[in-house]
Amino acid sequence: MITLAQGTILDNKKLCELFLCSPQGGMSKSNRTNTLVLITNHLNSIYNDIWKDDILYYTGMGQLGDQSLESAQNKTLANIEKNGVKVHYFEVFKKNEYTYIGEMLKASEPYTARQLDAGKQWQQVYIFPLRLKAGELPNEVINHYENERVTSLKRLSDKKLLTKIQQQNDEAKHTKTSKMTVKVPRYRRSMELAEYVKRQAKGHCDLCEQAAPFTNKEQQPYLECHHIIWLSQNGADTLDNIVALCPNCHRKMHIVQDENDIKRLINIAYQRMQELDHKS
Repeated sequence: MITLAQGTILDNKKLCELFLCSPQGGMSKSNRTNTLVLITNHLNSIYNDIWKDDILYYTGMGQLGDQSLESAQNKTLANIEKNGVKVHYFEVFKKNEYTYIGEMLKASEPYTARQLDAGKQWQQVYIFPLRLKAGELPNEVINHYENERVTSLKRLSDKKLLTKIQQQNDEAKHTKTSKMTVKVPRYRRSMELAEYVKRQAKGHCDLCEQAAPFTNKEQQPYLECHHIIWLSQNGADTLDNIVALCPNCHRKMHIVQDENDIKRLINIAYQRMQELDHKS
């Protein structure tokens, strides 16, 4: 029986030695350990595996043409409650660093969706809803997870970041704001979207239009993302509801909530959404 602490980081060699699995691909089964290793690589995956309400929506195997539920590891994953295979999930934020998220169970039956394949053609894919066997992630693991995701996003080119935003924008039209349960419930925000909005602001606050008051440790202008309609008020985590503010204006929006300021920010966010639609 394989046991790993959540948040453990392995390199590819150690991962393969532990699970006795192949070093290739996002889904790797080992008959010797009766395990299926799932990997989301945030650096180069063509798919957008996402968490929503404690459920991971993981895209199946097959990067060209329509996927099949009867082939390879898609069939294994679809039948884990019957075949007894243990599913272990990792995410990659840095090259050759695999962060262990936990053992996964089926949350509901897989369903089909349409996504672009590696050849930029529309394909039918299978989405597997999965949940953590442990039920929740400790705060320290979530904090590490989010810090590493932010760092990995900063390494993306504008083109790759824009592609992720466009994928999320399409999905957000049909889904509600997502959150993951940890020790205290917290809303799950798109880090790709936050990074994109900050880049579009070009170092200046969307409200007061002044330059960011200081730079962070990476020498980047420090701005904070603000949801015009708060997530706690059922606001959407979408481009037309997010702006980049200096800390002073961000605090002002949470305390004063001036109607003129809200209208101004809505217009800015809406214009960015329109520009993104034109690029699609």
